[in-house]
Amino acid sequence: MAKILLQRRQLLRLLAALPLAPGALSAPALPSVVRIAAVARNAASGNTHFSGSSSMVVEDRWLETELGKLGVKLEWLPVTTNSVAAQVNEAFAKKAIDFAAYGDLPSIIANASGLQTSLVVPGGSLSNTYLVVPSDSPARSIRDLKGKRIALHRGRPWEYPFARLLEANGMALSDVKILNLNPQAGAAAVSTGSADAFFTLSDAFLLEDKKTAKIIWSSKKPPHDWKMRAELWGARQFLRDYPQLAQLVATAYVRVHHRAAGESGREEYIRVEAQGGQNESVLRRELAEDNTPWKERWSPLFTPPLRAHYASEIDYARRAGLINKPVELDALFAPQFVTQALAQLKLQQYWTT
Repeated sequence: MAKILLQRRQLLRLLAALPLAPGALSAPALPSVVRIAAVARNAASGNTHFSGSSSMVVEDRWLETELGKLGVKLEWLPVTTNSVAAQVNEAFAKKAIDFAAYGDLPSIIANASGLQTSLVVPGGSLSNTYLVVPSDSPARSIRDLKGKRIALHRGRPWEYPFARLLEANGMALSDVKILNLNPQAGAAAVSTGSADAFFTLSDAFLLEDKKTAKIIWSSKKPPHDWKMRAELWGARQFLRDYPQLAQLVATAYVRVHHRAAGESGREEYIRVEAQGGQNESVLRRELAEDNTPWKERWSPLFTPPLRAHYASEIDYARRAGLINKPVELDALFAPQFVTQALAQLKLQQYWTT
């Protein structure tokens, strides 16, 4: 034993004497820019406006200022509503972005394909989903659409709520004829009668306004699991290499979640979204009579129901043939940044699980 200890001490002295390259034991140098992708629209002014939490982070400018103190720029990558998932996943694959505010199901598909991303800040977007049919359709529920043509953009975040709706009514995807169309094409299909129904988001109200379709079901009353989730995701390598920058990004989003969840936050949210080209009447109808408390909509907490949601969605993606490789549930979550942000902002008791 004494001989082994002597050899170990000699080895340690030898390693200590070896010259090290400058910075060999230090963290990687900070990048020159942090890049975030988010849905954007062209406003009437001609300017590009981002949506949801990201729009408020842009307007707040806190993140831009804090990164600037470190000599790091903030860069926003706009993506379009008709192909968010494809654009974001391609950008992550090319290492062209570090973070993205986008949907849950595309994130699962990305991780199953070999990309490594993690959920950094949950909440902020729990958009309702809607089932619409042509205005002259006799259908009154999803059960009336068995064997019918339903426009649905496969792989988008609202596919999972659609599957939940089917399941709750004793149906499966095989019980309907899915027309895999993006939202714009789906709206056109249901308006012209080329589809018997269309499963979509709040653009359903625009179809009602045009009197080309009518809403026969919405997720306003069912459980949260039937809404569409879009949240802040980060490249796992970036989170490991630059935790200081990742923390700033997470804190920036938690800051605006807290502001939005406040007493005047609802009107501020509508104002910011309307500035970005969203129809204010649609925004108000989307939020009216929703069974999700406004404050809870903005909760960034990693809760047991959140974990259960992603576990169930991974299982659905596998059964539906959207993924063919397993996805490790724990690897999808990076809760340490929200924990630290809540402590920094003294908000540990603001949201409850």
